[in-house]
Amino acid sequence: MEPAQIRQLMEDQLKHSRRLQARIHELEDERHAPLAVAGMSLRLPGGLDTPDAYWDFLRGEGTADSEIPEDRPGLRAAYDPVPGKPGRSYVGRAGFLADIAHFDAEFFGISQREAKLLDPQQRMLLETAWEAMERAGIAVRRSDRLDVGVYLGMMASEYGERLADRSDLTRIDPYFTTGGGLCFGAGRISHVMGFRGPVLSVDTACSSSLSALHLAVRALRAGECRYALVCGSNLLLSAGLMVSLCQTRAVSPDGRSKSFLASADGYGRGEGVGALVLMRLDDAENEGRPVLATVRGSAVNHDGAASGLTAPNGPAQQEVFRAALADARVGPGELGYVEAHGTGTALGDPIEVGALDEVVGAAVRERGVPLPIGSVKARLGHLEAASGIAAVIKTVLMLQHGEIPAALPDDGAELNPHIPWDRLALTVPRRTRPWPLPRKVAGVNSFGMSGTNAHVVLEAYEPVGGPAPAATGRPELLTLSARDPVALAELVGAVSGYLKTMDEAQLPSLCHTLRTGRAAFAHRIAVTGTTAGELADGLAEALATARSRGPATAPRESAVRTVVLRFSGDETRLAEGVAELADAFPALAAFPAAAASPAAAVGPAAAERGPGGALARLVGRFGIRVRPERDTGAGEPARLEWETADGTSAAPLVGHERGTAPGSLLAALAELFRAGAELRFGELGAAGTPLLGDLPTYPFQRKRFWIDEPLVGAGGGREDTAVAGRRHRAPAPVDREAVRAYLMAELTEALHASEEPDTDGSFLDAGGDSLLSVLFITKVEESYRLGLTAEELPLDLPLGELFGRLADDIADQARTAGADGREQDV
Repeated sequence: MEPAQIRQLMEDQLKHSRRLQARIHELEDERHAPLAVAGMSLRLPGGLDTPDAYWDFLRGEGTADSEIPEDRPGLRAAYDPVPGKPGRSYVGRAGFLADIAHFDAEFFGISQREAKLLDPQQRMLLETAWEAMERAGIAVRRSDRLDVGVYLGMMASEYGERLADRSDLTRIDPYFTTGGGLCFGAGRISHVMGFRGPVLSVDTACSSSLSALHLAVRALRAGECRYALVCGSNLLLSAGLMVSLCQTRAVSPDGRSKSFLASADGYGRGEGVGALVLMRLDDAENEGRPVLATVRGSAVNHDGAASGLTAPNGPAQQEVFRAALADARVGPGELGYVEAHGTGTALGDPIEVGALDEVVGAAVRERGVPLPIGSVKARLGHLEAASGIAAVIKTVLMLQHGEIPAALPDDGAELNPHIPWDRLALTVPRRTRPWPLPRKVAGVNSFGMSGTNAHVVLEAYEPVGGPAPAATGRPELLTLSARDPVALAELVGAVSGYLKTMDEAQLPSLCHTLRTGRAAFAHRIAVTGTTAGELADGLAEALATARSRGPATAPRESAVRTVVLRFSGDETRLAEGVAELADAFPALAAFPAAAASPAAAVGPAAAERGPGGALARLVGRFGIRVRPERDTGAGEPARLEWETADGTSAAPLVGHERGTAPGSLLAALAELFRAGAELRFGELGAAGTPLLGDLPTYPFQRKRFWIDEPLVGAGGGREDTAVAGRRHRAPAPVDREAVRAYLMAELTEALHASEEPDTDGSFLDAGGDSLLSVLFITKVEESYRLGLTAEELPLDLPLGELFGRLADDIADQARTAGADGREQDV
């Protein structure tokens, strides 16, 4: 080869090598990509139901344990303060949730019958998952099929034991299965909210929710989903597990975990539910999501051949610490805090602390600043499968505030003497202190009785780039909605209160979040204003007006799908109006008309190259069809018209006065929103407007759904009191109206509904599903012959049409049979 050819070959090889190295670095970065914690929600002992309330609790004093509630008669009956008695529990206190019986079944489209049979964990998981998504600014609409994975840590479902009386199986129906199994806790979230990502339920005992978080981290990095809901749940409903734990002396007699103290005598049990929204950090920044903290790395392993299945293993814990730090690309000396498992047992605490010091001790001693450790179990109790999620939420709050709350009371209580504190680089703070290092990095540790260990490394989020866009002084549109008027009034009150205390500079973010980060429901309010005070006053006035009108039927969602843009021949003013809108809302005019979605199609008239067509395309960006029509006799240069049940409605879009077009557009959008139009507001906000994560969330309405525990040995064929004694005599099949009334009565009974469902709504709208349809049809077949198949009776039909088809089929079958068509009365 010629020298020039050799030189060229070497240059080509060098370029290829550099490309390969760059790709290797890129793949390595993807393997270790940081994740954003974008939203959090919780239900914890002590009545804690918001992150702010949790933080106030952490910075305060006292514990969250309480006596066994009266609605847990099995636990109360098993209690005996004398340890060691067979079949008895010596624990009379634990970290109990204040209310687990109430639930907003209607909000989630669940029938009263099914809601009563659902494990309360499933109910609370639905609520906390919804709140976490709202706090992340992600609107949940089933039709969107969001790319969300659900990862749930849960180790027990004890509610169904109330129906497992072998002497009386009459109360067991199809929901006995779906209401309890661990897999259904995660699956129900995805089903109800219409997600399409992976769904996994994880049971590794006390490390369940941290193990679930680890799986979510891996899935997000691998691109298996765009968002991940990480949940943890635990309830204390069964006397059996409590008695078993007492027989092993694993739990403390006073029901409290005494983490790291000499008085440690077992752990205190607790209840709780929590949810986190995770996503890749770069995606969160691109979407303007709240970033509460970042997950830098995680690891999971197992004790293997330890001294016992339930005994912690020091070397295995060292391994998981090192693996998590390596995954996070964080050195041991960079840790500023570790949230330890800290069960408060004589065996567990020394092993965990020793393993941690073995991994980080040398680096911490070298830096000269001790490493603070703590465990929220000393305050909340040990939430078992949900303990990891409670610990992560605590650590995120600490990173946000840059503070380390006291881990133990400042009462001089002696630390565990089996831990050589004087030789360790670790300390347990007894007073609140600032973060010890400039870089805020923390670890969260968890291990389970099954032998599975998990560790997660988190870091405070330091935003990059310039400040958020400042308030422009232009009008803002604020939208709120709910499934019923009571919830809407509560939401209006909460948002009004927030408006009165907020920083005015955040007003564009608040309105942007409420418009784009919330699903739109049937009962709606929309107001415009330039200040927080104006919007608060507008909300109060709108609510008062709605109340003065009395009860009204809310517009059906998406009731308005098409609008007419009627514009005059004033081309000059139309062009000025388009320019005003483009200047006030740059995102609306940032893309060519060809980029508009099919939903924004404007019809043949939009092909006109004048300002009327441009205005039609701009309005179409909100996801509604626009039909432009030239009308030289129109009163305004441009106005929108649409049809409702009450007739034609109209709103000016471009008026005669200059500078009024932005306000007119917002007012028109407000009217369309109230009329039930399904609008997309994403491009209404200025570029770079961040979403706020601390706004009021949906006010779920509370209705009690509860199965009382049967007395031990009770049975005898008892019927559910909700339906006992209710029987309907089937009318003659030729009397179609009477048959329709009978079908409504049977469906109402099957649903366990307190009132008849709306005949304009579908079987699914009423809270029914495929299981309930089987129960309903089976009941009808006890009285009539049916010829229709299930495929010929789709569940999304309006009930009026469904009953009509059934009534016609019943009459046809009776006519064919040549008799009255009824089966034997029951």
